[in-house]
Amino acid sequence: MEIRQLAGALGAEVIGLDLTRGIEGSEFSAVRDALHKSGVICIRDQGAMTPEDQLAFAGNWGEISIHPYVPSIEGYPGIMKIYDPNPITQTWHSDSTHMRHPHAYTLLLARVLPKVGGDTMFASAVKSFESLSPGLQEALRALSAVHEGTTLAAEAGLEHEAVVAVHPVVRAHPDTGGEALFVNDNYVTRIDGWTPEESRPLLEFLYGVIGRYENTYRHRWRHGDLVIWDNRSTQHAVVGDVSGEERVLHRVTIASSAADG
Repeated sequence: MEIRQLAGALGAEVIGLDLTRGIEGSEFSAVRDALHKSGVICIRDQGAMTPEDQLAFAGNWGEISIHPYVPSIEGYPGIMKIYDPNPITQTWHSDSTHMRHPHAYTLLLARVLPKVGGDTMFASAVKSFESLSPGLQEALRALSAVHEGTTLAAEAGLEHEAVVAVHPVVRAHPDTGGEALFVNDNYVTRIDGWTPEESRPLLEFLYGVIGRYENTYRHRWRHGDLVIWDNRSTQHAVVGDVSGEERVLHRVTIASSAADG
């Protein structure tokens, strides 16, 4: 197994694993350490994985999460079909931050790719926070933000209270201790205790910091790529330039614990 860094801010690739044969404890520990170091990793050449293989490997990371209002693919609870870039997926975000305990990890396996386009952008929310002045960092540590589910939750019949949560604007990673910005334009509606109008200038500034080039890595998908990212330290957004071509990826998310905040 070889692990190589792909960009300065975040991102690494793992070569030499065949996850259809499972993974040993020492190998998994090395992969997990690489993820915590780089924020996002790509395990290459996993196109032979079946849905059963993907779920089995995902179980090494923790409890597999079932999305509350987006259905799983038939016969495989916990695997979501990702396709057709849309305004939600093209916005910088972490997955399901409207949950009381947002997802810890996401595993995304490339199944069908367009000839060109459909790259995924990743941003280090840790480096984004580190780039801010000490004064702003200190002010942000005292704030929390309100996260609410998208319109899909209402369409699925969920009560508003079931898809709203308040999280600190800055969260410390439970394993690394790194502090990361934890606000995104998909789910955050306001700073807790502020009006939406008062919140918007600060939130827009922070979203812009997250998307700065020096904080990002662009993943150009290959067939068989299994990309894993840490939702507590990164954000992501798809580039919607597939021009109508098919793009299918299978997503599994891993629940976090109360200890994650």
